[in-house]
Amino acid sequence: MTERTKPERTASYSAPALIKGLDILELLAERRQDLTMKEIAEGLGRTKNELFRMIVALQERGYIQRNPDTDAFSLGERLFKLGLHAPSSQDLLTAAMPELEFIAAECGQSPHLVVLASGRTVVTAAVPGGEDMSFTLHLGYGRVATDATSGIAILAFQSDAMLQRGLAEADAHLTEPMDRAVLADRLKTVREQGYWMRDSSDFIGITDICCPIFGPQGTAVASIVIPFVNRHNRPDGRPHTLEVMQKACGRISEKLSNRINRTGIAD
Repeated sequence: MTERTKPERTASYSAPALIKGLDILELLAERRQDLTMKEIAEGLGRTKNELFRMIVALQERGYIQRNPDTDAFSLGERLFKLGLHAPSSQDLLTAAMPELEFIAAECGQSPHLVVLASGRTVVTAAVPGGEDMSFTLHLGYGRVATDATSGIAILAFQSDAMLQRGLAEADAHLTEPMDRAVLADRLKTVREQGYWMRDSSDFIGITDICCPIFGPQGTAVASIVIPFVNRHNRPDGRPHTLEVMQKACGRISEKLSNRINRTGIAD
């Protein structure tokens, strides 16, 4: 087949409806903000009538969701769940799930596996922990990476180029960029300690305990965070929980490196 005939074959097998659907998903991913139907149409250079049925279909299947207050659309959980079936995600989940279950049983708290995506944290797995109650975040829950304990723990262990990219992606979700001096101090603290423990900036009465998970290149690919529930009349379990988490994250990091080295993807 010559290069000349490729466009003709591509055109003969084109799927206009599929292309419109993919265009909508890609636009929402690139803009990183909710868009109304009018804004989607303008962004794609199409009319609202052209896109109406496709938007309804994507919404019904869970690929996009509508904010009832603003009538604006954003990406739905269906795409996130499909992404968990990607080989790299499966390797991380396979390595991490036994350790998450061990942490939950050993500490009586709920550990969460977190990755970064387009400047935001995303909870990809969680195991409820606790004899009579647990504090567990929904899968897909996320926040701006630079304002999340789990995000800082990942960003702290990146190459300079990847760190700057991550900061720029996080800034895109904020009306004003985060104070770089404050952020640099937080990153330095995490690098020096190898973990981060602080009062949650999102929930009152919760202590975030977070440790990074490293890939074969020595950079963080994920983190495990526990929103530690502090309870009256009980010994402080935070030091023990931190120790258990650090050892678990070390074992996961070792599994990931061995897995990738065996497959020859990285040395």
